[in-house]
Amino acid sequence: MWPSIIERAKQGGLNTIQTYVFWNVHELEQGKFNFSGRTDLVKFIKLIEKNGMYVTLRLGPFIQAEWTHGGLPYWLREVPGIFFRTDNKEFKEHTERYVRTVLDKMKEEKLFASQGGPIILGQIENEYSAVQRAYKQDGINYIKWASKLVDSMNLGIPWVMCKHNDAPDPMINACNGRHCGDTFPGPNKENKPSLWTENWTTQFRVFGDSPVKRSVEDIAFSVARFFSKNGTHVNYYMYHGGTNFGRNGAHYVTTRYYDDAPLDEYGLEREPKYGHLKHLHNALNLCKKPLLWGQPRTEKPGKDTEIRYYEEPGTKSCAAFLANNNTEAAETIKFRGKNTILPDCKTVVYNTAQIVSHHTSRNFMKSKKANKKFDFNVFTEPLPNKLKGDSYIPVELYGLTKDKTDYGWYTTSFKINKNQLPKKKGAKTTVRIASLGHALHAWFNGEYLGNGHGSHDEKSFVFQEPVTLKEGENHLVMLGVLTGFPDSGAFLEHRYTGPRSVSILGLSSGVLDLTESSKWGNKVGMEGERLGIHTEEGLKKVKWQKFTGKAPGLTWYQTYFDAPESESAAAVRMSGMGKGLIWVNGEGVGRYWMSFLNPLGQSTQIEYHIPRSFLKPKKNLLVIFEEEPNVKPEIIDFVIVNRDTVCSYVGEDYTPSVRHWTRKQDQVQAITDNVSLTATLKCSGNKRSQKLSSLASETLLVLVETSHLVLVMLPFQSKSLRSIVWGKESV
Repeated sequence: MWPSIIERAKQGGLNTIQTYVFWNVHELEQGKFNFSGRTDLVKFIKLIEKNGMYVTLRLGPFIQAEWTHGGLPYWLREVPGIFFRTDNKEFKEHTERYVRTVLDKMKEEKLFASQGGPIILGQIENEYSAVQRAYKQDGINYIKWASKLVDSMNLGIPWVMCKHNDAPDPMINACNGRHCGDTFPGPNKENKPSLWTENWTTQFRVFGDSPVKRSVEDIAFSVARFFSKNGTHVNYYMYHGGTNFGRNGAHYVTTRYYDDAPLDEYGLEREPKYGHLKHLHNALNLCKKPLLWGQPRTEKPGKDTEIRYYEEPGTKSCAAFLANNNTEAAETIKFRGKNTILPDCKTVVYNTAQIVSHHTSRNFMKSKKANKKFDFNVFTEPLPNKLKGDSYIPVELYGLTKDKTDYGWYTTSFKINKNQLPKKKGAKTTVRIASLGHALHAWFNGEYLGNGHGSHDEKSFVFQEPVTLKEGENHLVMLGVLTGFPDSGAFLEHRYTGPRSVSILGLSSGVLDLTESSKWGNKVGMEGERLGIHTEEGLKKVKWQKFTGKAPGLTWYQTYFDAPESESAAAVRMSGMGKGLIWVNGEGVGRYWMSFLNPLGQSTQIEYHIPRSFLKPKKNLLVIFEEEPNVKPEIIDFVIVNRDTVCSYVGEDYTPSVRHWTRKQDQVQAITDNVSLTATLKCSGNKRSQKLSSLASETLLVLVETSHLVLVMLPFQSKSLRSIVWGKESV
């Protein structure tokens, strides 16, 4: 996908790609670095360079990014005496080795700008202000050490520390947020540029939350305002978020990441966000000469209005930004007779509040080729009754699983005598499990009790269910479930999760605390994981049964399907399922959680992206591990994804598209005789229009139907309609 995504980013007017480097991807095992295949960082950067773009390299060691463990490898937690992100000998030793390994590789490939390469800016650490107070002087010492480390390598590029206003010299402090033009106090030294490393285009999603969106008008306003106030660099976080494949997402974070970005999860252009920002970038390019060489001036014609302009003395080079900071009412600003962005202080080329881009909606179309009758086979995990172990308390879950799996088993047994059983007729006994997160399943004497879970905001929860005790030995089995490691905050190496206390309520003898009165046995992961039954090779290692319409929890489902037709993006819709993991041809598609409903009563994510690179033309292996019982895999279907529903609005009072203008010397000139705005449709590839119809004179409805395209435009007053131009490939 990366070639097309980078190409679309460039077409959208970007000139730089910012990327994190994931320590826990490149050094999953201590001392074993991996930069091959999907982890080939050099290849990725050279691909950006091939497209004529620059690179900002955000090295870490900590990145956050809603990525499991904030990008830090699990094995770091087990280094004796280690404390993360502070003046700690062990952490600094491992960090320096990682940093030098990555940067030496970049230098060896001549990828830094000082060597003629595309990397123009580096970042060490990430949002350190959020934790520095917790580490006191050791935090200050650590951040100075990190600064000296990268500066001492003499790589010939500037280095930034984001969201850290007192970044030590020569580090450049940078802003993260939504409105850095108003919230950022600016560089901490006069010789440093004003940088914005994260302009949040939306909000990341967690399982169980409701959709959160940010309007493109607000994004465009924030960018224009930042540059109008002497801004040098703005990075969109995210321009393309993509997918948290496998188990890479942080705790409770959805598999789909920053889907409301200008390029959505599938790399498709989300309009009008993509187009409106593209026009903004073109407008800023028209202003670049006065922005770089002009002298800044500011006028305040009203309480909420501002005029900021840059004018080069002795020339006609000028650019003006007219701003209304009132979020509730329109204002009229006059500046030399015009308003909005004026690249020559007289020609209106862009209005952040007026969208001239078309609008698209995303379609998930059921695949005819992939959705033949599925014959699911199933394998159910064996339920352990009494595991080996001599722990007197339930083992902490992160430490038990070591980031090898999401699952850890706990078993204990205890004896009840007749005198302890309830005396009162109808009295019930209850098992109570207090957990630090993230989820669990429980069985008592072989009977499934159910499951419980926390949330991103409140990870701890209490699971409580009635149980039937018997005289003699009783058995409790718990399955602790992770949804990823935490990704932020101080003392990350000392975060704990899993069962915290276990007790039996309702006994005539009082509460029976099992937490420390019984020995606990443990087992890491599922048997199917250990045998690799999500792969073709591993399938043969267990005995599969035909699915008959009903299965218990902790069941593996497998079937085969043909690749969906066309070259469009593909996804699997997990309707009918509960919670678990998905693999296609052995590749981890990600975690799904259909049963965790948001306040609107809906699943947070239904469709799960399957990259075309995961697929073969025929006989693709789909394997699902499902935690919950009585699901309906027969409802699952495969879909192809497009954004071919297009709606465009054109009015005679709309600002002409910025692409109609160019700057020649100090003058902004039209590149066409008619700069009036038009709505244009061009069908690409095998898409073609089949039907065109219009209605009454006061309202124009255009319906273009293709195998993958529907265009609807309504309603327009005929007097406000300039023109509609169909591309050469349409009928």
